Amino acid sequence: MDNKNSKVNKVVLAYSGGLDTSIIIKWLMDKYQCQVICLAADLGQEEDLEKIKDKALQIGATKAYVEDLRQEFLVRYCFPSLWANAVYEGKYPLATALGRPLIAEKLVEIAEREGADAVVHGSTGKGNDQVRFDVSIMALNSELRIIAPVREWEFKSREEEIDYAKKHNISVPVTKEKPYSIDMNLWGVSIECGVLEDPWVEPPQDAYLITQSPQNAPQKSLYLELSFEEGNPVAIDGKSYSPVDLLKKLNQLGGAYGIGRFDMVENRLVGIKSREIYEAPGATILLTAHKELESLVLDRETMHFKEGIATKYAELVYYGLWHSEFREALDAFSKVLQKQVTGQVRMKLQPGYCHCVGRKSPFSLYNEDLATYTQRDIFDHKGGEYFCKLWGLPLKLSAQNKIKKSKE
Repeated sequence: MDNKNSKVNKVVLAYSGGLDTSIIIKWLMDKYQCQVICLAADLGQEEDLEKIKDKALQIGATKAYVEDLRQEFLVRYCFPSLWANAVYEGKYPLATALGRPLIAEKLVEIAEREGADAVVHGSTGKGNDQVRFDVSIMALNSELRIIAPVREWEFKSREEEIDYAKKHNISVPVTKEKPYSIDMNLWGVSIECGVLEDPWVEPPQDAYLITQSPQNAPQKSLYLELSFEEGNPVAIDGKSYSPVDLLKKLNQLGGAYGIGRFDMVENRLVGIKSREIYEAPGATILLTAHKELESLVLDRETMHFKEGIATKYAELVYYGLWHSEFREALDAFSKVLQKQVTGQVRMKLQPGYCHCVGRKSPFSLYNEDLATYTQRDIFDHKGGEYFCKLWGLPLKLSAQNKIKKSKE
């Protein structure tokens, strides 16, 4: 239903306390003369959300919700993505992309509870987040109107937004000297704008939030033993952790070594390229470890097929199609395979990177007596000759035909 011209009395805004959403409260009140209810979602951005809530009320919001979604975010969104080994264009672990559909769910829930006419987000008209919010909201409640002020307001730059904020005495966490746009959660940090818009410019160190430069990292390697149960990380060095505490710990350890920094020019869904930098120390460690454990317990055909699933899953998340049956079907596929992904992975952390140095599982398909080249070898080497003959038979027949035709 097209409700764009209908009267708006009450809206629910996805509120972060940043530049865009802070001035959006005032802008909505002026343009629509409506009540603004804010939702501040805690996905692990390590901010004082009660302070952010108070700020929203001071600007003019009639009500503000603060919801701790960290556990739900990891269990329902990040871990299924981990099962799929999903990374967009070989680098991006999808932290922001995974958070948006969950925030959209909560926006719709609050809008329905409060009797709101619309939901509002602060995404731009050329970014990916607008798609993730809009499509998720449409999938969850097609009757709600969607308002994205940044797509229609008068401001042409972040500098103009900063001036508007100052004019209305709205405090914002950015300046014209450091105008980065930042989104952070437990799975990672996304950073753009400012000098980062020039792909030739090296990212300044002040742009990074949770990782230090590998040059300043400890030179002594750190070994970690990660335990997985049915694809989910559950322990570090034998000590059990909740999902939230586990990611916090890995972000801390990996961040100290400068692990999980990505500088990439990516292909946005709307068709343009953008330069972004990402930090994802915990997610990088887990993705590396999980894939190594799968290499031990999954057969060849499954592993090779699953590589294609990883790419498609990452695209679905990045493209805002989380609330699709396609994504649900891929989750069902991955969940079946994760029953075997139980065991331990020993990881070695070094400045700037991590890698696996050991893996074991009760479901391991690795048989040392078959793989060894020592006297314990039980493989039937004579069978190799017949295997090669059968495997190469189609190529042999093709070669014989070529020879035959060349003689005619």
